[in-house]
Amino acid sequence: MKILYEAKASASGGRSGHVTTSNGTLDLQLAMPKELGGTGETLPNPEQLFAAGYAACFDSALNFVAARQKVELSGTRVDATVGIGSREGGGFGLAVRLDVTIQGVPREQAEALLKAADAACPYSNAVRGNVDVELTLA
Repeated sequence: MKILYEAKASASGGRSGHVTTSNGTLDLQLAMPKELGGTGETLPNPEQLFAAGYAACFDSALNFVAARQKVELSGTRVDATVGIGSREGGGFGLAVRLDVTIQGVPREQAEALLKAADAACPYSNAVRGNVDVELTLA
């Protein structure tokens, strides 16, 4: 694979620690969610960051494939929900639900664009076969 861009981030202190990016655009204190034993402090956590990244990337992939197919959309939105839980074999795993809104095309065409975006999205390709991803067309 030819690398077109690299992002670099550092973390210290784990889920209740601190994350930064090498270029300084992200500099966040994290807090573990109450459901995972944290204090419930209103700070971001890794699942929220992953959900935000996946939603943005999938929406971009959706608009990319629409443009490639010369399909004009009147609007798109991706709402990502990332869950974390214990795996049967031990350790922890993630599950993702993407609720996707595609405006301006018939439902059948929107479904085809949804599938094409899933094939093009780097996040989808990275987690395929390892993370359960549910795609829902709103």
